[in-house]
Amino acid sequence: MQPEAASARSVPALLRGRRDDDGLALRVKRLGLWTGISWREYAAQVDGLAREMVELGHRPGDRVAVLCENRPEWLVADLAIQTAGGATVGVYTTSSAGQLAYHLNHSDAVGLVLEDAEQLEKWLAVRHECPTVRWVIVVEPEDVEGTLAWDEVVARGRERYATDPGPVDARLAAIEPHDTALFIYTSGTTGDPKGAMLSHANLLWAIDSLARAMPMDARDEFISFLPLSHIVERLISVTAPLRYGYTVSFTENLDTVLTNLQEIRPTVFFAVPRIWEKIYSLVELHMKDANVIKRWAYGQALRAVRGGNGVAATVAHLAVLRLLRLRLGLDRVRVAISGAAPIAPEILAYFRAIGIDVREGYGLTESTGIIAIHREQVRLGSVGPAFPDVEVRIADDGEILSRSPGNFKGYHKDPAATAAALEGGWLHTGDIGELDADGNLVITDRKKDILITAGGKNVAPQKIENQLKSSVYINDAVVIGDRRRYLVALLVLDEDNVTHWATERQLSYSTYTDLARNPEVRALIESEVERVNAGLARVETIKRFAILPKRLYHEDGEVTATLKVKRSSIAAKYADLIEELYA
Repeated sequence: MQPEAASARSVPALLRGRRDDDGLALRVKRLGLWTGISWREYAAQVDGLAREMVELGHRPGDRVAVLCENRPEWLVADLAIQTAGGATVGVYTTSSAGQLAYHLNHSDAVGLVLEDAEQLEKWLAVRHECPTVRWVIVVEPEDVEGTLAWDEVVARGRERYATDPGPVDARLAAIEPHDTALFIYTSGTTGDPKGAMLSHANLLWAIDSLARAMPMDARDEFISFLPLSHIVERLISVTAPLRYGYTVSFTENLDTVLTNLQEIRPTVFFAVPRIWEKIYSLVELHMKDANVIKRWAYGQALRAVRGGNGVAATVAHLAVLRLLRLRLGLDRVRVAISGAAPIAPEILAYFRAIGIDVREGYGLTESTGIIAIHREQVRLGSVGPAFPDVEVRIADDGEILSRSPGNFKGYHKDPAATAAALEGGWLHTGDIGELDADGNLVITDRKKDILITAGGKNVAPQKIENQLKSSVYINDAVVIGDRRRYLVALLVLDEDNVTHWATERQLSYSTYTDLARNPEVRALIESEVERVNAGLARVETIKRFAILPKRLYHEDGEVTATLKVKRSSIAAKYADLIEELYA
């Protein structure tokens, strides 16, 4: 760790401590070739952009929004905004024009950094509705009046900084730890998103606590592909590397994640449950297509590592599973985290069995992403003990409460919601759970999602949904049953695996909807539901189900950007279908 990093009072001060480091900071694939960016160049771009922002009228405390896919320019913009004394407002690239306008107006943003023509089109549709925005910078510029080209802005700023660094250096030195660094907008599963304000002190504490639980250093490699508007991706892609010096590589897009994994072979890997489920499904699909010998070897290896025989497990890893990890690009991973949504214990157990030490973490935007995480002794079904410096207790009604230096400053323009969230000095998470005798936190469900059946029984749908999603044929599941006589489920097919299954049986189909309506596919899914029901209490069993006619999309308001299902949105959209299941 650099000496300056240890004493830094703000996030961009960490980067300033690396401005003379020629080591590799970032890596991005352009025109088919991986290109590296040194810490020295990274810092110079940040200082240059910050200098030009000052010239554009950016003042301490100003907010600037960033609408961009994961790429080096996102990080440069984020840290330049903070270096100039401001706060960054991340906007998901899947946001509509109206949602962009909401973020800009609610945060009173004075500037906007956006990526390309697609995102520029959104801005042009709402620019007359956003009076506070004074300037717009486009990374991949179009010839549109009223916008600035990224390369030109950074180049001018670097020239200004070379001759007059004073304004930027003074801004950086003036940042206090309690100053707001980020606006992170909550998922908004109900109502408009709330703007959670996180300070520099929140972020600096969070990366230290994370590293104490799961040590990281300059030898590590991380691959960035989840939205940078999410707090955990921001911590691991932006803030932690500044402290610990590891390299961050950016995938080309979500479709190339598995290919880029094989090329980079990261040592640190963070993914949401949907990604872990997808990797598991792809392995199972590949094994179905493999020859008899490979299928036999894979099956024998899994039985060996699950059987408790140390010698057999060692042979299985050396002969079979090591090659599988290499094929996935996960052979070097030593820190693997699943977070942002609950993961089925069966999926976690699978990856741990094949030699990938995946640990589940738990946190909220409002806790700077940090509450609990598995350590070396993993208890499946829990999210492990609290992070260092985090206190966790369970309220009388079962709600999980958390207190730490990561507790956020509050919601922008919403003092009532802030007071409710931080009542009594504890963060009220909205989740129901319990602590076991060893201090492991077990999460039951969201407090507002607990179902109370017509018979008065409390049911946590999350556990049932996770078990349904552990099927290689089911991608998403939404359990319904509040104030009803029994539970029903709305299911989304895993298109890759169901397509493969249907092709093997020469079923006729051309679209996802065709598959969803096929009687043989329905029989397949029914057998999967029955398998899950066999392990549930009678009140938890799924009595009827429907296969939704389409996949769920963030753009349609059906899932969050981290792929969590928006239960209320689905229930409203498919209200008629739900009533049919209860008819």
